[in-house]
Parts: sequence; C-alpha cells; structure tokens
Amino acid sequence: MITIGVLTRGKYGKRLIENILKNSGFDVFSQEIPQALPEFIDEPEELIKRLSLDTTVFSRDLVITYILHPDITPGLVRLAGENGAGAVIIAGGMARAGSYLELSEIAGKYGMHIEVHEICCEIDNCQNQAIDEFASRFGKPELRINAKNGTISGVDVIRGAPCGSTWHMAKGLAGIKLEDAPAKAGLLIQQYPCRAVRGIKGGIHKAAELHKRAVENALKGEN
Repeated sequence: MITIGVLTRGKYGKRLIENILKNSGFDVFSQEIPQALPEFIDEPEELIKRLSLDTTVFSRDLVITYILHPDITPGLVRLAGENGAGAVIIAGGMARAGSYLELSEIAGKYGMHIEVHEICCEIDNCQNQAIDEFASRFGKPELRINAKNGTISGVDVIRGAPCGSTWHMAKGLAGIKLEDAPAKAGLLIQQYPCRAVRGIKGGIHKAAELHKRAVENALKGEN
C-alpha cells in the first residue's frame, strides 16, 4: 500500500488528509508551508532552505502539494524528486503550479511522474503505479446506486473526490427519486464547502458536472 506526503498551506490540503485517513488505509505524512508568502519570490530556493522542511514527507510514493504558489511549487517538487518520490500531484491548476518547462525538466531528471489538476476530482488512472493506487479510491467519482420503488435507498462510493465531497453527496441522495438524482448530485457538490474556484465556469462547476455524470452512469446499472 502506498504512502502519501501532503504539503498543506493554510486551509488548503487539510480536508484531503482527513478524508484519506477516513476512507482508505493509506498512510499520510504532512508538512505545513506558511500561509503568508510574498506574492513574488525572487529566490525560491533560499526561502525553501529557510523553512527547514522535514524531507521525509518528500520521500513518499506519492506527494500531493496544495501550495498554490507558482514561484515556490517547482522547488518543492524538485525536493520530492531528490528524495525519491514516485509521483507528484499539484493541486490548483497550471497557473499556480509554476513553469511547465521547469516541471517537465524535473520530471525527466528524476524519472518522476507529475500531474497538475485544477480540481482533484478529475484524477484518474494514468499508468503510474502510485497514482493508480491512489486513484483506486480517490479521484474521478464512481458510484454504485441502490434503489427501491424508483427512489434511491443508498449510494456506495467506489471512488470519490479527495476532498470528501462525493461522500457528502452520497448521503444527500438517499430518498431522492431516480429521475431527480443527477441534478440533485450537482447541487449537493456546489453546496459542499469545496476549495475549488467558484465562478462562471470551471472549478466547482466542473466538479458538479463530474458528479452529475457519475450518478447518471451509476443509474444505468442501479441495483
């Protein structure tokens, strides 16, 4: 079973840790990065050195970073490579992940798989052992729906969003009529205190659509 290192910053990443511990047997190690960081960091390597980080977090099979700062994230990903991590997931999208070219160089140098996701409920299998094992339980939602007399009697979460929103949605769907379930699923996800960006499109709306589709797919094979 894989071990997971999580880099948190402020409120970001803590719900992920709680959900992994609650809904899997994965071991989780975490390191908090100060919430207050300069908007622009001219010498990120020097700042990282001053943080005196516990490098054991970076030696896990999978490292997930919620730093959300394009100047410091590549340096932390490099630390993961130096300490033998097999894969890194960067949350928050490419705009907050740093240079694509720099991340590609790090991946090639250390033979390490790197993924960047705007929302972590779109994580899926990718032929990387660490991420595929993580994605067996967390990522793009997959459900099993039980129904009686046209009403949902229960929802089993086969794979759910790392933040825990899928389990929240599953509880809220009990007692809902089958024809109303997909729309209700999307609404429940948007009501969950998810950290995804809220705006006209993307972010929380993408998460809601992914869960709506998961319910639609599950209804095709409902028991």
